[in-house]
Amino acid sequence: MDSKQRREYIKETLNNSLEPRKGQEFASRLGVTRQIIVKDIAILRASGLNIIATPEGYIIPKNDKHLLEKIITVCHNGNSIEEELQCIVKYGGIIKDVVVEHPIYGQIKSMIMVKTLYDVEKFIKKINNEKAKPLLSLTSGVHLHTIQCENEESLKEIIKKLKNKGYLIEE
Repeated sequence: MDSKQRREYIKETLNNSLEPRKGQEFASRLGVTRQIIVKDIAILRASGLNIIATPEGYIIPKNDKHLLEKIITVCHNGNSIEEELQCIVKYGGIIKDVVVEHPIYGQIKSMIMVKTLYDVEKFIKKINNEKAKPLLSLTSGVHLHTIQCENEESLKEIIKKLKNKGYLIEE
Protein backbone atom coordinates (compact mmCIF):
# COMPACT_ATOMS: atom_id res chain seq x y z
CA MET A 1 0.00 0.00 0.00
CA ASP A 2 1.46 3.37 -0.98
CA SER A 3 1.14 6.60 1.02
CA LYS A 4 -1.85 7.85 -0.98
CA GLN A 5 -3.77 4.61 -0.37
CA ARG A 6 -2.77 4.65 3.30
CA ARG A 7 -4.10 8.20 3.77
CA GLU A 8 -7.33 7.26 1.97
CA TYR A 9 -7.71 4.29 4.33
CA ILE A 10 -7.17 6.54 7.38
CA LYS A 11 -9.67 9.08 6.03
CA GLU A 12 -12.35 6.45 5.32
CA THR A 13 -11.84 4.73 8.66
CA LEU A 14 -12.20 8.00 10.59
CA ASN A 15 -15.21 9.09 8.52
CA ASN A 16 -16.99 5.80 9.23
CA SER A 17 -16.01 5.48 12.89
CA LEU A 18 -18.18 6.65 15.77
CA GLU A 19 -15.31 6.27 18.23
CA PRO A 20 -11.79 7.75 18.27
CA ARG A 21 -9.11 5.61 16.63
CA LYS A 22 -5.57 5.37 18.00
CA GLY A 23 -2.60 6.19 15.81
CA GLN A 24 -0.91 2.99 16.97
CA GLU A 25 -3.93 1.02 15.75
CA PHE A 26 -3.47 2.47 12.26
CA ALA A 27 0.29 1.86 12.40
CA SER A 28 -0.14 -1.81 13.34
CA ARG A 29 -2.86 -2.43 10.78
CA LEU A 30 -0.95 -0.70 7.97
CA GLY A 31 2.51 -2.02 8.85
CA VAL A 32 4.13 1.39 9.38
CA THR A 33 5.43 3.36 12.36
CA ARG A 34 3.32 5.65 14.51
CA GLN A 35 5.42 8.56 13.18
CA ILE A 36 4.29 7.77 9.62
CA ILE A 37 0.66 7.91 10.79
CA VAL A 38 1.28 11.28 12.51
CA LYS A 39 2.71 12.58 9.23
CA ASP A 40 -0.26 11.18 7.26
CA ILE A 41 -2.69 12.86 9.68
CA ALA A 42 -0.82 16.17 9.25
CA ILE A 43 -1.06 15.86 5.44
CA LEU A 44 -4.78 15.04 5.65
CA ARG A 45 -5.34 18.07 7.91
CA ALA A 46 -3.40 20.29 5.49
CA SER A 47 -5.71 19.10 2.71
CA GLY A 48 -8.66 20.46 4.71
CA LEU A 49 -9.86 17.38 6.59
CA ASN A 50 -11.02 18.22 10.12
CA ILE A 51 -9.17 15.57 12.15
CA ILE A 52 -9.06 16.15 15.88
CA ALA A 53 -6.67 14.46 18.29
CA THR A 54 -8.31 13.49 21.59
CA PRO A 55 -6.83 11.56 24.53
CA GLU A 56 -8.63 8.49 23.14
CA GLY A 57 -7.38 8.84 19.56
CA TYR A 58 -8.19 10.63 16.32
CA ILE A 59 -11.72 11.57 15.27
CA ILE A 60 -13.48 13.44 12.51
CA PRO A 61 -16.37 15.23 14.22
CA LYS A 62 -19.77 14.44 12.81
CA ASN A 63 -22.01 17.39 12.04
CA ASP A 64 -24.31 17.39 15.05
CA LYS A 65 -26.44 20.31 13.92
CA HIS A 66 -29.19 19.29 16.32
CA LEU A 67 -26.93 19.84 19.36
CA LEU A 68 -26.89 23.12 21.25
CA GLU A 69 -23.41 24.37 22.07
CA LYS A 70 -22.33 26.74 24.84
CA ILE A 71 -18.96 27.88 26.15
CA ILE A 72 -18.89 28.07 29.93
CA THR A 73 -16.27 29.49 32.26
CA VAL A 74 -15.63 27.55 35.44
CA CYS A 75 -13.19 27.64 38.33
CA HIS A 76 -12.23 24.88 40.76
CA ASN A 77 -9.18 22.95 41.92
CA GLY A 78 -7.90 19.67 40.51
CA ASN A 79 -9.75 17.64 43.13
CA SER A 80 -13.11 18.74 41.69
CA ILE A 81 -12.55 17.74 38.05
CA GLU A 82 -14.42 14.45 38.36
CA GLU A 83 -17.41 16.02 40.10
CA GLU A 84 -17.57 18.84 37.51
CA LEU A 85 -17.48 16.44 34.54
CA GLN A 86 -20.01 14.08 36.15
CA CYS A 87 -22.36 17.00 36.71
CA ILE A 88 -22.29 17.83 32.99
CA VAL A 89 -22.69 14.31 31.58
CA LYS A 90 -25.30 13.33 34.20
CA TYR A 91 -27.68 15.89 32.70
CA GLY A 92 -27.01 14.95 29.09
CA GLY A 93 -24.06 17.18 28.28
CA ILE A 94 -20.94 16.45 26.28
CA ILE A 95 -17.70 18.15 27.29
CA LYS A 96 -16.10 18.86 23.94
CA ASP A 97 -12.93 20.60 25.13
CA VAL A 98 -11.04 22.36 27.88
CA VAL A 99 -9.43 25.76 27.27
CA VAL A 100 -7.17 27.95 29.38
CA GLU A 101 -5.87 31.44 28.67
CA HIS A 102 -2.14 31.44 29.36
CA PRO A 103 -0.39 34.83 29.86
CA ILE A 104 2.52 33.85 27.59
CA TYR A 105 1.15 31.27 25.15
CA GLY A 106 -2.39 32.60 24.78
CA GLN A 107 -5.21 30.12 24.38
CA ILE A 108 -4.34 26.47 25.07
CA LYS A 109 -7.08 24.06 24.00
CA SER A 110 -7.43 20.31 24.30
CA MET A 111 -10.25 18.25 22.81
CA ILE A 112 -11.48 15.80 25.45
CA MET A 113 -14.90 14.67 24.11
CA VAL A 114 -16.25 13.33 27.41
CA LYS A 115 -19.79 12.02 26.83
CA THR A 116 -20.56 9.44 29.52
CA LEU A 117 -19.80 8.61 33.14
CA TYR A 118 -17.51 5.89 31.81
CA ASP A 119 -15.62 8.55 29.80
CA VAL A 120 -15.29 10.61 33.00
CA GLU A 121 -13.89 7.57 34.81
CA LYS A 122 -11.35 6.89 32.02
CA PHE A 123 -10.32 10.56 31.90
CA ILE A 124 -9.72 10.74 35.66
CA LYS A 125 -7.79 7.43 35.63
CA LYS A 126 -5.59 8.77 32.85
CA ILE A 127 -4.82 11.96 34.82
CA ASN A 128 -3.97 9.89 37.90
CA ASN A 129 -1.97 7.20 36.07
CA GLU A 130 0.07 9.69 34.08
CA LYS A 131 0.52 11.90 37.15
CA ALA A 132 -0.25 14.74 34.75
CA LYS A 133 -1.19 18.20 35.90
CA PRO A 134 -4.51 19.31 34.39
CA LEU A 135 -4.60 22.50 32.31
CA LEU A 136 -6.51 24.32 35.07
CA SER A 137 -3.33 24.18 37.17
CA LEU A 138 -1.86 26.82 34.81
CA THR A 139 -4.59 29.35 35.59
CA SER A 140 -5.42 28.91 39.28
CA GLY A 141 -8.41 26.76 38.35
CA VAL A 142 -10.05 29.05 35.78
CA HIS A 143 -10.88 27.33 32.50
CA LEU A 144 -13.50 27.06 29.80
CA HIS A 145 -15.44 24.14 28.36
CA THR A 146 -17.47 23.92 25.19
CA ILE A 147 -20.45 21.82 26.17
CA GLN A 148 -23.05 20.33 23.86
CA CYS A 149 -26.62 19.29 24.72
CA GLU A 150 -29.62 18.00 22.85
CA ASN A 151 -32.03 20.56 24.31
CA GLU A 152 -32.30 23.83 26.22
CA GLU A 153 -33.72 22.09 29.30
CA SER A 154 -30.58 19.95 29.74
CA LEU A 155 -28.34 22.97 29.21
CA LYS A 156 -30.22 24.99 31.84
CA GLU A 157 -30.01 22.09 34.32
CA ILE A 158 -26.24 21.75 33.79
CA ILE A 159 -25.73 25.49 34.28
CA LYS A 160 -27.88 25.42 37.43
CA LYS A 161 -25.96 22.46 38.93
CA LEU A 162 -22.53 23.97 38.16
CA LYS A 163 -23.68 27.27 39.67
CA ASN A 164 -24.99 25.52 42.82
CA LYS A 165 -21.64 23.76 43.28
CA GLY A 166 -19.83 27.10 42.97
CA TYR A 167 -17.94 26.11 39.81
CA LEU A 168 -19.58 28.42 37.29
CA ILE A 169 -18.19 31.90 36.75
CA GLU A 170 -21.11 34.08 35.73
CA GLU A 171 -21.03 35.83 32.38
